Amino acid sequence: MFKICLTGILLLMITHSGAQILPIEGSKLNYRMVGFSINEKPKQQVYNIEIAGGNFKDSTSFSRNIINVYECTGTENVLEVPFFGAEYTWRFYYPGLKTGKKSKLYHFSTMKNEHVDTSKLRLRVTKPATVACRDYFVSVDAGGVLYDMKGNPVWFIPDTNGIGGVMGDLNFTPRPSLTFIRNVDAYEIGFDGSILWHAPTHSYLVDTGVEKYHHEFVKLSNGHYMIMGMQILMCKEISVHDSNYIVTSPDRSLIGNYKPGRFGTLVEYDEKGKLVWSWKSSDHLPGTDFDYYKGEADTNLRFDPHENAFYFDEQKKIVYLGFRNLDRILKIEYPSGKILGFYGENFKPGMPSQGSGFFCNQHNISRTHDGLLYYFNNNSCKIQDSLPTIVLLQEPSEAGDNLKKVWEYTCTADDTKIKRFPSGGNVIELPDYSFFVCMGSEYSKMFIVNRDKEVLWSALPEKHHESEPDFRGNRNYRANIITRKYLEQLIWSAEKKNISK
Repeated sequence: MFKICLTGILLLMITHSGAQILPIEGSKLNYRMVGFSINEKPKQQVYNIEIAGGNFKDSTSFSRNIINVYECTGTENVLEVPFFGAEYTWRFYYPGLKTGKKSKLYHFSTMKNEHVDTSKLRLRVTKPATVACRDYFVSVDAGGVLYDMKGNPVWFIPDTNGIGGVMGDLNFTPRPSLTFIRNVDAYEIGFDGSILWHAPTHSYLVDTGVEKYHHEFVKLSNGHYMIMGMQILMCKEISVHDSNYIVTSPDRSLIGNYKPGRFGTLVEYDEKGKLVWSWKSSDHLPGTDFDYYKGEADTNLRFDPHENAFYFDEQKKIVYLGFRNLDRILKIEYPSGKILGFYGENFKPGMPSQGSGFFCNQHNISRTHDGLLYYFNNNSCKIQDSLPTIVLLQEPSEAGDNLKKVWEYTCTADDTKIKRFPSGGNVIELPDYSFFVCMGSEYSKMFIVNRDKEVLWSALPEKHHESEPDFRGNRNYRANIITRKYLEQLIWSAEKKNISK
């Protein structure tokens, strides 16, 4: 059976002399959607690529094991092979030529690990994609895997550099490349798993000198990197005339009325790992209404504001920084670091945290194409049993104006046992103004919903435990989504990078 393939669109110009055969002979690939490039200008508009399952040296054995024949145009095409952990042999030929000449046989294989073993991990599609959504691919932090919209794994982060497995905040950059946080480290990698950049582990911002990264990591348009870090200070509360004051010290040996408080940092590094900008919440929260904050914290901590998300509007030079436990989003001027204002909770003496009218325990902040702020509202601080929401807000345009809610969607859960979503979750606006959502927590349902509140696709990451007969929901921090066009950029960047090796 013939399949019409899409011509690979090469947006990155790679300098090399003459066309090349890709994939490189003997390649071991961590993906099933493979870039095939032939080393000659096609003699006619259409030619065929034959792919056989196995490693074959002669045409007879090859022909007996052909699994796919693709009808192609151009010199570069992205085609799909069926399995991970398999060997493949391929060749190309022009069916209309009288000579019937066929190319030599070429070989490559696909790697495998447990994260693409669908008997252990899977993405179960609960609503098939509409036509408009079929060419998307979604990533899952739990395992570092990319799936097509039918739930088939097509790529994974290999363990070759010690970075495979569960990570956080897996993102895609314009390079093209990927960034993520693993444990307390941050990396940028190529599609083949090669490490392109590793965040500095030693910091002069925090008192231990060791930077611990968390929650969110992005690559900026200027090639720099922005990421959240952590600072622990010893804190003591002093009451004077019905007012509270928080005294902080980096001296970790202090005891008595002192307890550790966890503050956040936001840092920007250049391509060489040099610190070029930073912001510390410990320089801005004490001495404000934060001194009256009485929210829950770890029993070993005085408090934990819990910075968990940021969005840098590079054009307007504004950073929006989210604090989960404060139910607050700060608006920060860049690069001065001045706080321009905040949205959310305002703490007062003797009053416990109430949660704001628009969000509580929120994750993820961004801006829509038409200028609205949006975020994933976990909605789990005021009501014991509640579902998260996606919220669009219009910021005040003049002094005295109020923040306005202009759109809201309440997420749904098919599992009636799931009542709370206290952690994780994110939302991404798509080019057609619809939204891709991951609900985070223990029930990490993923779906696409348009602004008419119609669900266009949904799926659930699941894990099989050996001690249980069935699959169950797999905890996931965030998820991401890319187009077929961008995926092809990733594939070609990985395969052409290996030409000179």
